[in-house]
Amino acid sequence: MKLLSFLAQACAVLAGLLLTVITLVTCASLIGRNTTGWTLLGDYELTAVTAGAAVALFLPWCQWRREHIIVDFFTARMPGGVNAWLDRFGALCLAAVMALLTWRTAVGGLSAKASQTTTMMLGFPEWVVYAAMVPPLALTGVIALVQALGLAKEAA
Repeated sequence: MKLLSFLAQACAVLAGLLLTVITLVTCASLIGRNTTGWTLLGDYELTAVTAGAAVALFLPWCQWRREHIIVDFFTARMPGGVNAWLDRFGALCLAAVMALLTWRTAVGGLSAKASQTTTMMLGFPEWVVYAAMVPPLALTGVIALVQALGLAKEAA
């Protein structure tokens, strides 16, 4: 369980660093564009690919901490055991969805690499973003499965 926690935290830290860097790059580009006319070519593309990777990188930590949005309007007054069962069932459903997303993202990345698709302005290979998203999606699925099986009570 410590390994899962460490990996989830590492993903979140990496996502935070990516977003910090892309924010600074975007600020520099905007300041340059509005003051000297200098701009960073492809700053929108960089923001898009970085944000996509960051979203996937934040998911494991969010699942580990059980911080996803839960709508408990109908279950707030249910007994604790029922809510615990529903939480585990939800984690199992999320594990299945993450397995599907991991698989399809990997397939998409392989397809992007085979077809050599790139971003329009920078020519950045799109498969790199897919490749960056696969491990955190898989990790989120593993964490959700561990939680569904009741093996990670300390993660709550």
